[in-house]
Amino acid sequence: MTALAIETATEDGAVAGNDGTDGAAGTGGTEPASAGDAEPPAAVGGPAITITADGTYGARLAGTGEALYPERWTLDGPEPYAVSLPLDQPEEPEAQVLPLADGRVLIRRRVAERHTFSLLYPTGPATGEVALGAVAAEELTLLPPSPDGARAYALAPGERTTGIWLVAGGTAGPEHLADVTGHCSGGVWLDRTGRLLALDRRRPDGGPVKSVAVDLERGGEVTPLLQIAEDSDDRLLLADADSGLLLVRSNAPGPGQDLLGWGVLGSARPVRFPRSLRLPDAQVTPFAVQPGQVLMPESCAVALRIDGAAGSRLGVWRPADRMMHQLMAPEGWLTSSGTWSRDGVLQLPCATASMPCGVARTRAPEPVVLSAETYPQESATEPAQPEAAGGEPCEGSVTPVVCRPVPLQQAPLSGGIARG
Repeated sequence: MTALAIETATEDGAVAGNDGTDGAAGTGGTEPASAGDAEPPAAVGGPAITITADGTYGARLAGTGEALYPERWTLDGPEPYAVSLPLDQPEEPEAQVLPLADGRVLIRRRVAERHTFSLLYPTGPATGEVALGAVAAEELTLLPPSPDGARAYALAPGERTTGIWLVAGGTAGPEHLADVTGHCSGGVWLDRTGRLLALDRRRPDGGPVKSVAVDLERGGEVTPLLQIAEDSDDRLLLADADSGLLLVRSNAPGPGQDLLGWGVLGSARPVRFPRSLRLPDAQVTPFAVQPGQVLMPESCAVALRIDGAAGSRLGVWRPADRMMHQLMAPEGWLTSSGTWSRDGVLQLPCATASMPCGVARTRAPEPVVLSAETYPQESATEPAQPEAAGGEPCEGSVTPVVCRPVPLQQAPLSGGIARG
């Protein structure tokens, strides 16, 4: 597997070389490529893989054409390996798979107007299957893996409400938990217990999309989470429970603009839209946040997928750095998938003809040390203060964690959107 070549894009658009060492699983690494060499490999864009919250297992639909089958990846050992889970018939392309922390794989299949759920696991040369039941719905999609890895949830949007279902980990088959008014999509976990779920909601009468927090232990109680401007579409893309860092996308900066920004859960500061997250003729999408940076949102490394005319590549960014480090995508990267270790190693699952199961690894570039003069007083690019990241501490917890969402303060539109 090829090593990850690193480039550094500065705030003014210049590109500087990075002398850091980067390697991939099973290789000794190579010299970083120059800007002109950063052509993304054709293999980027393969079937996606879903990874458990703790990074232990992954699952995807493997194969080609009409010969698709579930595949489980084990990622917590010294070398990753994959186990095929085929059944008597191939799977439909619209089937979804999701790994659980015990190594089983949940699969959702559509059968007429019903969505069926089963747990798959290897049993010697064969595949074991435990049927869980079905949900009757016109549309249904699995939510991202829950923080505890033992349960799985799904959204079923209807005409005026969206149902939230517990489809694995309950006591007796799929269980309807709550109905949220409006059409909901997305799905981001806000804590490490699987209680608080953020959804992007559009009300039945139309209007803009706003992120709301749903408390699954209080009957689906809904709390406003994100409102940057009254008429803007504000979506939550990622959240980190340790630091409180939120990655959002909003068109609040103006008509025709759909920008990537960041904020802190529980903070009184407005959302910022850094210039370093805007690339001409390219779409930037975050897919992983470094865990373990307790109450230090500005220090979290964020992995980004950059899609442009030449293909997909990678980016690494921290709120405090004011620059994006651009990386060449490894060959066979299962795009928009990857995890961070607590000490800042980015791990990207890859699959090629010669190596069907691999992980490319690279360490995040060192944080940029900026002087106090770099951030003028009240500047929108000033790093968030650590104390702004936490919510109310949970009773009996060892470290402070966010127990309830606090709506992000409305950005001061009269003076212009806060920018970085």
